[in-house]
Amino acid sequence: MHLQDITSPAVLRDMSVPEMEALAKEIRQELISTISRRGGHLASNLGVVELTIALHRVFDMPQDKLVFDVGHQSYVHKLLTGRYKQFHTLRSFGGLSGFPKRSESAYDAFETGHASTAISAALGLARARDMQGQEHKVIALVGDGALTGGMCYEALNDAGSTGTPMIVILNDNEMSIAPNVGALSRHLTNLRASHGWTSTKKAVRRGLNCIPIIGKPLARVAVWLKDTVKSVFMSEEREGFFDALGFHYYGPIDGHDLSGLIHTLEKVKALEEPVVVHVLTRKGYGYDKAEERPEIFHGTPPFYVETGDARTRSAIPSFGKTMALTLADMAKTDERIVTITAAMPSGTGLDHFEKEHPARMLDVGITEEHAVTLAAGMAAGGMKPYFAVYASFFQRSFDQMIHDVCMPQLDVTFLLDRAGLVGEDGATHHGVYDLASMLPVPNLTVLAPRDLHELQAMLRWTAERSGPCAIRYGRRPVDMHERYPAREDFIPGKWEVLEAGADVALLAVGSMVEEAVTLRDELAAHGVMAELVSCSTVKPLDADYLAAIGDKPFVTIEEHVRTGGFGAAVCSHMQHEGKPGPMIVFGIPDTFVQHGARSQLLKYLGLSAGQMAQRIMTELHERNNANER
Repeated sequence: MHLQDITSPAVLRDMSVPEMEALAKEIRQELISTISRRGGHLASNLGVVELTIALHRVFDMPQDKLVFDVGHQSYVHKLLTGRYKQFHTLRSFGGLSGFPKRSESAYDAFETGHASTAISAALGLARARDMQGQEHKVIALVGDGALTGGMCYEALNDAGSTGTPMIVILNDNEMSIAPNVGALSRHLTNLRASHGWTSTKKAVRRGLNCIPIIGKPLARVAVWLKDTVKSVFMSEEREGFFDALGFHYYGPIDGHDLSGLIHTLEKVKALEEPVVVHVLTRKGYGYDKAEERPEIFHGTPPFYVETGDARTRSAIPSFGKTMALTLADMAKTDERIVTITAAMPSGTGLDHFEKEHPARMLDVGITEEHAVTLAAGMAAGGMKPYFAVYASFFQRSFDQMIHDVCMPQLDVTFLLDRAGLVGEDGATHHGVYDLASMLPVPNLTVLAPRDLHELQAMLRWTAERSGPCAIRYGRRPVDMHERYPAREDFIPGKWEVLEAGADVALLAVGSMVEEAVTLRDELAAHGVMAELVSCSTVKPLDADYLAAIGDKPFVTIEEHVRTGGFGAAVCSHMQHEGKPGPMIVFGIPDTFVQHGARSQLLKYLGLSAGQMAQRIMTELHERNNANER
């Protein structure tokens, strides 16, 4: 049985272990081949091949429910559930999602994309099952990195207190995106150590049993001695944590041993109680480049299989790297500066800051809410914290941002990376709701640089001021300095007119300024002279510019949902002033945007330069006709 022949995981039940091991190798080849061309999450999927095969061998999906935490490790699951022929479309516009999607397959029991949610969702499915008198199994597949997030403990505590039958598979590969931090990580390290103790004991026993006459008695003494010592030093550590939460604990077991996995899963399948199965896997297993650098191959662009090098490299540094190096330079003369990440040092660029100031880069795990309040506490204590986080993950800390930072006006700066359309990761990762969450909040300054140079100017401005501030920037680096040199001294609340024009004004925010440059050129080619304005301060708005705009028609352009975004704020301001608002508010409509290349998504949403130019010219033409009448 080859991978291309598998249309349902039911066929695994008729396969021998050697046949499934051969299948595992074939799956790894497919993962490496496809992701090297398409990009995606490689290391995490390579690490769960045997585990996913074993789960589908033992459990009866989709009657039984498998819930992934985050879901970036669901590629093997997709290959085993009839999606092999579509797998080449992974993360492409109109193709397979890189995360579980209920609309994509009945085997995708729950949609995920952010960490630490699976146990709560699985508990919900289990309780729904029990209330309806059903008998299927519910399994949550959770990485050890996700267990740094507080939601996991809320769910574990809830499930254990009621004894709701469910199975939590703890996939322990010692890291999420970056190496894990915190007390739980140390606890799991101790459990791994006990696994090593057990393996050593087995090897010693085999050796002693080979000694004639005295070997077996010595082996029994060694086992007794080992068990005695372990009962004193390890038993409580090994069992106590999950037992205290009401879960029966199994493990640790080798996550690449198919026979052992199947045996253990068959055993826990028969139990009617909450169970944790602790599985040890190796991220990137089977591809040496990913094993050596799992953090690089967590979410990778297309790469060359032979070397592991990316197929394309930007000559421009990322926004994250630029931010980190700028802060590192600022920190040389300001000892108050400290940076915080929620398990994303490399993703946000803060690993570059850490190289120069290791004691002042704090990785707090997947705990965005805690990170914000931690920053608030540090600011109250006299430090100047900068919290770097993806815009989509910042959504989790909405209450803490309002209550703990903005109400007391503490000196915390939020650095929102991946703001706007992030591309192939899709709806769960697009950072298109941050403005709507921040603009209504008093005391918060919200900035959006048009390029790397303006980001640097904004960061240096924050060093001279106090109070809450957020800076949002996109995934794709932009350098406009050659055509539009950035102002050396950033002035909040003052927009920058990059090009003059009498016919219409283009008020563009952050990442859309570059698109607006092309838009202006398109309009000029049709005889329409547009004024190009970089609206680098989203809050406060430039009231002076808006007051002076007069009767000139204008449009707003943003890479954010229209509801509650920059355009909506301008509309509200103009209405309050008794003046006409924007002719068009360009932004993302009231829909969740699928995955695909950013350029494809902009076109899909009507936000490409050509599409916007056509709409503007049509609107101006209709206005001129109305005036003539």
